[in-house]
Amino acid sequence: MKSIGLDLGTKTLGIAISDKTGLIASSYKTIFFNEGEYDELLNPIKDIIEKEEVENVVLGLPKNMNNTLGPRAIETLEFKQKLEDFLGKNIILEDERWTTVQANNLLIKADMSRKKRKKSVDKLAATFILQSYLDKNRKG
Repeated sequence: MKSIGLDLGTKTLGIAISDKTGLIASSYKTIFFNEGEYDELLNPIKDIIEKEEVENVVLGLPKNMNNTLGPRAIETLEFKQKLEDFLGKNIILEDERWTTVQANNLLIKADMSRKKRKKSVDKLAATFILQSYLDKNRKG
């Protein structure tokens, strides 16, 4: 069962996708959009879901370190509702604390330039989000 992972930023959406077995998440792409214009993302996400035959949609929820919901989490929850209404399917929330830090650290260790990191960090963070979900929900 294929899943897609989404890391929603203010101007970027990082996307990861799993293999058909639902074991391994891989970076897919980053979509750049106008700041706060989340409606611009609905059709591109739907196109990817249809093209890749995705069953599960996993959206990173940026909780505060004390487990509360701040302004970014509230925006994410609003986007989740829009996406559910648009796609007609449930969106799974996955805690994304530390995923961007993990992604940046990995890219720094790979000696990637700051400019290249900026283009890759969101889809890598989405990969961490999706892999976390896959690991927790592995059957058997």
